[in-house]
Amino acid sequence: MEELLSQIITPEVRMAVTVIVVFIAILYVISIIWVIRDSYLRGSNPVIWGIISLVPFLGAFVYAMMRPPMLLSDKDEQALDFALKQRELMKYGECARCGYPVEREYLMCPRCGTQLKNECKKCGHALNPEWTVCPFCCTSAGRRRSSQSSKK
Repeated sequence: MEELLSQIITPEVRMAVTVIVVFIAILYVISIIWVIRDSYLRGSNPVIWGIISLVPFLGAFVYAMMRPPMLLSDKDEQALDFALKQRELMKYGECARCGYPVEREYLMCPRCGTQLKNECKKCGHALNPEWTVCPFCCTSAGRRRSSQSSKK
């Protein structure tokens, strides 16, 4: 039996098995390093995932199935993009009477004709009705009477 094994397990076979075992060991260590690094970048607990990844290859597979979907940098970028879009939308509003979308500088609603803001008598900028001074030219905003109340 020993002669048969010595004929099958030649130095070349031993070398091939050694290379395969070393390759698998390297893949195992790399998978642990990948899990720890990726869990850190995704905001998970790298210590816990590092311990789980010690289970050969199954730990890395479990992590790959359960890891958070986005990196922290992607979350930050997405939050920034959302904030920029919100700020862009803040340039617009809607008419209190009919709900039509209006821009911040509109004095009247283009759909129903409701007066949205007052106009500065000096510089012509749109002023919110509650403002008492024009922030653009420092002129007193003076409450404007509607055309109906001035007729009375």
